[in-house]
Amino acid sequence: MTKSVVIVAFDQMEVLDFAGPYEVLTTCNRVALKAGDVEPFHVQSAGVSHHVVARAGLSFVVDSRLEDLAEADILIVPGGVTNGAEKDERLLAWIRSMSASVEYTVSVCTGVFILAVAGVVTSEKVTTHWEDIEELAQRFSTLDVQKNVRWVDEDWLMTSAGISAGIDLTLHLVQKVCSREIAETTARQMDYFWHE
Repeated sequence: MTKSVVIVAFDQMEVLDFAGPYEVLTTCNRVALKAGDVEPFHVQSAGVSHHVVARAGLSFVVDSRLEDLAEADILIVPGGVTNGAEKDERLLAWIRSMSASVEYTVSVCTGVFILAVAGVVTSEKVTTHWEDIEELAQRFSTLDVQKNVRWVDEDWLMTSAGISAGIDLTLHLVQKVCSREIAETTARQMDYFWHE
Protein backbone atom coordinates (compact mmCIF):
# COMPACT_ATOMS: atom_id res chain seq x y z
CA MET A 1 0.00 0.00 0.00
CA THR A 2 1.38 3.41 -1.00
CA LYS A 3 1.90 5.92 1.81
CA SER A 4 1.29 9.59 1.06
CA VAL A 5 4.14 11.80 2.27
CA VAL A 6 4.11 15.58 2.61
CA ILE A 7 7.40 17.42 3.09
CA VAL A 8 6.88 20.95 4.38
CA ALA A 9 8.78 23.70 2.57
CA PHE A 10 9.45 27.15 4.00
CA ASP A 11 11.77 30.08 3.38
CA GLN A 12 15.26 29.61 4.88
CA MET A 13 14.91 25.85 5.29
CA GLU A 14 18.10 23.81 4.91
CA VAL A 15 18.21 22.36 1.39
CA LEU A 16 19.48 18.90 2.40
CA ASP A 17 16.93 18.68 5.24
CA PHE A 18 14.30 18.76 2.49
CA ALA A 19 16.13 17.09 -0.40
CA GLY A 20 17.69 14.26 1.63
CA PRO A 21 14.38 12.66 2.68
CA TYR A 22 12.92 13.40 -0.76
CA GLU A 23 15.79 11.58 -2.46
CA VAL A 24 15.56 8.58 -0.13
CA LEU A 25 11.83 8.14 -0.64
CA THR A 26 11.86 8.62 -4.41
CA THR A 27 14.88 6.33 -4.78
CA CYS A 28 13.03 3.75 -2.70
CA ASN A 29 10.17 4.02 -5.20
CA ARG A 30 12.54 3.27 -8.08
CA VAL A 31 14.00 0.31 -6.18
CA ALA A 32 10.51 -1.07 -5.51
CA LEU A 33 9.38 -0.66 -9.13
CA LYS A 34 12.53 -2.39 -10.37
CA ALA A 35 11.69 -5.31 -8.08
CA GLY A 36 8.16 -5.48 -9.52
CA ASP A 37 6.41 -3.91 -6.53
CA VAL A 38 4.22 -0.82 -6.27
CA GLU A 39 5.75 2.50 -5.24
CA PRO A 40 5.76 2.59 -1.42
CA PHE A 41 5.55 6.40 -1.25
CA HIS A 42 3.72 9.21 -2.97
CA VAL A 43 5.87 12.24 -2.13
CA GLN A 44 4.85 15.86 -2.47
CA SER A 45 5.93 19.18 -1.06
CA ALA A 46 3.69 21.83 0.46
CA GLY A 47 4.31 25.40 1.56
CA VAL A 48 2.59 28.60 2.59
CA SER A 49 3.20 29.78 -0.98
CA HIS A 50 4.24 27.98 -4.15
CA HIS A 51 7.61 29.75 -4.24
CA VAL A 52 10.23 29.01 -1.56
CA VAL A 53 13.72 30.42 -1.14
CA ALA A 54 15.80 28.00 0.90
CA ARG A 55 18.85 28.78 2.99
CA ALA A 56 21.81 29.94 0.86
CA GLY A 57 19.39 31.21 -1.79
CA LEU A 58 18.18 28.11 -3.66
CA SER A 59 14.79 28.99 -5.11
CA PHE A 60 12.17 26.44 -6.14
CA VAL A 61 8.46 25.82 -6.58
CA VAL A 62 6.57 23.46 -4.26
CA ASP A 63 3.81 21.11 -5.40
CA SER A 64 0.94 22.44 -3.30
CA ARG A 65 -0.05 25.20 -0.96
CA LEU A 66 -0.85 24.12 2.58
CA GLU A 67 -4.59 24.66 2.29
CA ASP A 68 -4.71 22.31 -0.70
CA LEU A 69 -3.56 19.34 1.43
CA ALA A 70 -5.71 18.16 4.31
CA GLU A 71 -4.44 14.62 4.83
CA ALA A 72 -1.40 12.39 4.48
CA ASP A 73 0.15 9.33 6.07
CA ILE A 74 3.56 10.85 6.83
CA LEU A 75 4.55 14.45 7.57
CA ILE A 76 8.19 15.55 7.29
CA VAL A 77 9.31 18.91 8.68
CA PRO A 78 12.83 20.01 7.67
CA GLY A 79 14.96 22.42 9.64
CA GLY A 80 17.17 25.34 8.77
CA VAL A 81 16.73 28.89 9.99
CA THR A 82 13.32 28.40 11.60
CA ASN A 83 12.70 31.87 13.10
CA GLY A 84 10.18 32.85 10.42
CA ALA A 85 8.47 29.44 10.39
CA GLU A 86 8.12 29.52 14.18
CA LYS A 87 6.15 32.79 13.90
CA ASP A 88 3.96 31.73 10.97
CA GLU A 89 0.60 30.92 12.61
CA ARG A 90 -0.82 29.58 9.35
CA LEU A 91 2.04 27.10 9.02
CA LEU A 92 1.93 26.11 12.70
CA ALA A 93 -1.84 25.52 12.63
CA TRP A 94 -1.51 23.35 9.52
CA ILE A 95 1.31 21.30 11.07
CA ARG A 96 -0.76 20.81 14.25
CA SER A 97 -3.72 19.63 12.20
CA MET A 98 -1.69 17.30 9.99
CA SER A 99 0.26 15.81 12.89
CA ALA A 100 -2.99 14.89 14.60
CA SER A 101 -4.02 12.65 11.73
CA VAL A 102 -0.83 11.24 10.15
CA GLU A 103 0.71 7.90 11.03
CA TYR A 104 4.21 9.36 11.42
CA THR A 105 5.48 12.87 12.11
CA VAL A 106 9.16 13.30 11.23
CA SER A 107 11.51 16.23 11.75
CA VAL A 108 15.00 16.79 10.42
CA CYS A 109 17.55 18.90 12.28
CA THR A 110 15.96 22.07 13.70
CA GLY A 111 12.55 21.12 12.33
CA VAL A 112 11.84 19.87 15.86
CA PHE A 113 11.74 23.52 17.01
CA ILE A 114 8.78 24.09 14.69
CA LEU A 115 7.05 21.00 16.09
CA ALA A 116 7.69 22.22 19.64
CA VAL A 117 6.37 25.73 18.97
CA ALA A 118 3.31 24.19 17.30
CA GLY A 119 2.71 22.08 20.41
CA VAL A 120 3.07 18.80 18.51
CA VAL A 121 5.90 17.67 20.80
CA THR A 122 5.77 18.47 24.50
CA SER A 123 7.53 15.75 26.55
CA GLU A 124 8.81 13.20 24.04
CA LYS A 125 12.38 12.04 23.43
CA VAL A 126 13.77 14.16 20.59
CA THR A 127 17.04 15.27 19.05
CA THR A 128 18.35 17.97 16.75
CA HIS A 129 21.59 19.37 15.30
CA TRP A 130 24.44 19.18 17.85
CA GLU A 131 24.81 22.97 17.71
CA ASP A 132 21.18 23.47 18.76
CA ILE A 133 20.83 20.80 21.46
CA GLU A 134 21.30 23.22 24.37
CA GLU A 135 18.88 25.80 22.97
CA LEU A 136 16.24 23.13 22.40
CA ALA A 137 16.61 21.87 25.98
CA GLN A 138 16.47 25.41 27.41
CA ARG A 139 13.54 26.67 25.36
CA PHE A 140 11.47 23.51 25.76
CA SER A 141 12.46 22.14 29.15
CA THR A 142 9.79 19.42 29.22
CA LEU A 143 11.27 17.68 26.17
CA ASP A 144 13.63 14.76 26.74
CA VAL A 145 16.45 16.01 24.49
CA GLN A 146 18.89 13.29 23.40
CA LYS A 147 22.54 14.06 22.64
CA ASN A 148 25.02 12.20 20.42
CA VAL A 149 22.45 10.22 18.42
CA ARG A 150 21.65 10.24 14.69
CA TRP A 151 17.92 9.97 15.28
CA VAL A 152 15.26 9.18 17.86
CA ASP A 153 12.28 6.92 17.12
CA GLU A 154 9.28 7.37 19.40
CA ASP A 155 7.03 5.27 17.14
CA TRP A 156 4.67 8.00 15.84
CA LEU A 157 7.37 10.66 16.14
CA MET A 158 10.85 10.52 14.64
CA THR A 159 13.46 13.29 14.93
CA SER A 160 16.97 13.46 13.52
CA ALA A 161 20.19 15.24 14.27
CA GLY A 162 21.61 17.74 11.80
CA ILE A 163 21.26 17.91 8.04
CA SER A 164 22.67 14.64 6.63
CA ALA A 165 21.22 12.70 9.58
CA GLY A 166 17.85 13.23 7.90
CA ILE A 167 18.97 10.77 5.22
CA ASP A 168 19.76 8.17 7.88
CA LEU A 169 16.43 8.72 9.60
CA THR A 170 14.50 8.47 6.34
CA LEU A 171 16.22 5.16 5.56
CA HIS A 172 15.05 4.03 9.00
CA LEU A 173 11.53 5.16 8.04
CA VAL A 174 11.79 3.10 4.85
CA GLN A 175 12.77 0.10 6.97
CA LYS A 176 9.70 0.63 9.21
CA VAL A 177 7.25 1.07 6.34
CA CYS A 178 8.76 -1.41 3.87
CA SER A 179 11.57 -3.71 5.03
CA ARG A 180 15.19 -3.83 6.07
CA GLU A 181 16.11 -5.22 2.66
CA ILE A 182 14.47 -2.35 0.76
CA ALA A 183 16.11 0.23 3.05
CA GLU A 184 19.54 -1.33 2.46
CA THR A 185 18.94 -1.55 -1.30
CA THR A 186 17.85 2.10 -1.34
CA ALA A 187 21.02 3.17 0.48
CA ARG A 188 23.09 1.10 -1.94
CA GLN A 189 21.31 2.65 -4.94
CA MET A 190 22.14 6.09 -3.52
CA ASP A 191 25.75 5.01 -2.97
CA TYR A 192 25.26 6.10 0.62
CA PHE A 193 26.71 4.58 3.78
CA TRP A 194 23.76 4.30 6.13
CA HIS A 195 24.76 5.60 9.59
CA GLU A 196 22.53 3.67 11.91
